[in-house]
Amino acid sequence: MHIAILTFDGYNELDSLIALGILNRVKRPDWRVSIASPTPRVESMNGVVLERHIPLSEVSSADAVIIGSGMKTREVVADEAIMSQLQLDPSRQLIGAQCSGALLLAKLGLLDGMPVCTDLTTKPWVQEAGVEVLNQAFFAKGNLASAGGCLASQYLAIWLLARLEGLEVAEEAIYYVAPVGEKETYVNRAMQNVRRYLPVE
Repeated sequence: MHIAILTFDGYNELDSLIALGILNRVKRPDWRVSIASPTPRVESMNGVVLERHIPLSEVSSADAVIIGSGMKTREVVADEAIMSQLQLDPSRQLIGAQCSGALLLAKLGLLDGMPVCTDLTTKPWVQEAGVEVLNQAFFAKGNLASAGGCLASQYLAIWLLARLEGLEVAEEAIYYVAPVGEKETYVNRAMQNVRRYLPVE
């Protein structure tokens, strides 16, 4: 199982790295979580430099994709060389967008009328693209999901774990990272936000 986290120059550390940390709670030889970037190194909005695991050309073969957020997202969607490499397919991939990642979903034509969650800065840009923005932290429909607000990145990770590995694995992962003394409350709230959007078994 391979999950790719799209991470561009100017990325928000909370958006990419919280998801990376939670998703890597699964310890199995065939489980892989990769930072995917258009360049070998990307620098965050606060100067943190990451080395990518895979180039964008490998993202199309991932089982799941999280589109990370950052301060240069509008530059990314205007860059045809980058956008042409993003051959994402929700018919065979789980795809989640974090904050301004929703703008990429819109520009890639993947939403088909679906509303999204995003951050307050990105909201007008997404609306200009003709997409409804919800006033909530998480939303999913089918194989597409979006989260709004940096700390909502946990919901994308939980959603992916629940879809790929089941609710028990998702609950264990969020329980591990939840604050001590608040674990049950934290897990219950997080699972409430995600469970309503999971397929009915």
